[in-house]
Amino acid sequence: MQKLALDLRRKDTEIGFVPTMGFLHKGHLRLIERARRLVGNNGVVVVSVFVNPTQFAPTEDYSTYPRDLARDARLCREAGVDIMFVPTAAQMYPRTGRKEFSTYVVEEKLSRPMEGLSRPTHFRGVTTVVAKLFNLVLPDVAVFGAKDWQQAMIVKRMVADLNFPVRIVVAPTVREPDGLAMSSRNQYLSQDERRQATILWRAICRAREVVRSASKPVPADLLRQELTELISAQPAARVDYIEFFESDTLEPLSEVGPGTHMAMAVRIGRTRLIDNARL
Repeated sequence: MQKLALDLRRKDTEIGFVPTMGFLHKGHLRLIERARRLVGNNGVVVVSVFVNPTQFAPTEDYSTYPRDLARDARLCREAGVDIMFVPTAAQMYPRTGRKEFSTYVVEEKLSRPMEGLSRPTHFRGVTTVVAKLFNLVLPDVAVFGAKDWQQAMIVKRMVADLNFPVRIVVAPTVREPDGLAMSSRNQYLSQDERRQATILWRAICRAREVVRSASKPVPADLLRQELTELISAQPAARVDYIEFFESDTLEPLSEVGPGTHMAMAVRIGRTRLIDNARL
């Protein structure tokens, strides 16, 4: 992959990159479309499929994370992807002999709140694998989805801090008709849980309604309490966190107004879902 990328760069061929963990859905396809628009028909679009073990805690769903490589390959072909890069865990993280893997990339500020509190080792795995993928694919531009907003901001910070020569583009969240953000983990939901999962989008809509109708900034604690009660009214729902913050810096805000960013993690049954939006 790296040799191919170097050859493309010598020919001044732009490389657009979409890193994924596979089990592709319409949200991923939108990222691929965006990458194609950014590099044009003369550029090359690379999609990686790699379920990254270092971003999963031992109690999380690494072994059961949905995988369907044949389907992913078909969708990539239909979407006009030029290169599908599918490394193995043993290739990415050698564990034997002189090549045993022992180096990690750690962002120390933006990775602390929200997902960082709930999943302490998660972002170390994300930044490490993204850095490795950037060094292998050598993209001019990489496209990430806004559904994982904190992740996207951490990647942008890593790229700026470590001088990666790659432009990061964050594409809008793609939603189902009822508002649920598209996610590979949605397939874990039972029919009843799937119905209840729309509460994440309804909570966002409620927060936007409160902000629109308020004559002054709303205390974050009061809005958090209202949204927690709204979500918890669903029998299968349990709130992990609801946070309000500055979009780029992720700095927490005690008052919520137009432009405030909101993010949440909610368990619907055994499935943990995340969502976010600017209010």
